[in-house]
Amino acid sequence: MTSIRSETPPGDVDPRRASFRFYYPLATIKCSGSPIFRSQDARDFACLLDVDPDVLSWTCVGVELSYGGETYLTDFVVTGIDDRTFVVDIAHDLPRPPDWIELGASRAGHGYRPVGMKDFADSFRLANARDLLRYGLYRCPLGDRIRLLAALDEMGSLTVAESLAAFREGRPMGCLAALILQGFLEIELDDALIGPDTVVRRIRD
Repeated sequence: MTSIRSETPPGDVDPRRASFRFYYPLATIKCSGSPIFRSQDARDFACLLDVDPDVLSWTCVGVELSYGGETYLTDFVVTGIDDRTFVVDIAHDLPRPPDWIELGASRAGHGYRPVGMKDFADSFRLANARDLLRYGLYRCPLGDRIRLLAALDEMGSLTVAESLAAFREGRPMGCLAALILQGFLEIELDDALIGPDTVVRRIRD
């Protein structure tokens, strides 16, 4: 069986075959299994997956597709909230997979999505996702969570600056970021960098 490497500069070792490397930020929210990234571009896209409300989970397991004696490495298998799965293939520009890639993904029970990360490089969403995931390992104390949710029930919405004043037990920014990442709160990620005037709202099922 031959193996088709993902696009790398001539002479480079396929990053998934190379020694493990850390890419920042380290925390993940929706990852199932160990997060192993081939590049910073792949790590950055995982940040976007973690703040996407339509994504239930993602994994770096099962990303190798096979067809006709060949194999091809992708980056993620993503499960949406509709339980559909698709493999994501990341490159800085658009990936250049073999012709059989969509059929190979379909036979594995997945859709196939190629992603060029240059399209996200300067986006507010990616910058905000990275900033939030710096606090991805943080947990908000129960008392602080209840105080902020109660304030939002009363007021409807608050700014980031107003929300920070509700935290008394934990680090205010860490608590706020944790509650956003854990799905208690929502903010606008696409229009600007997170700032004191960014509006915070409660998410209700």
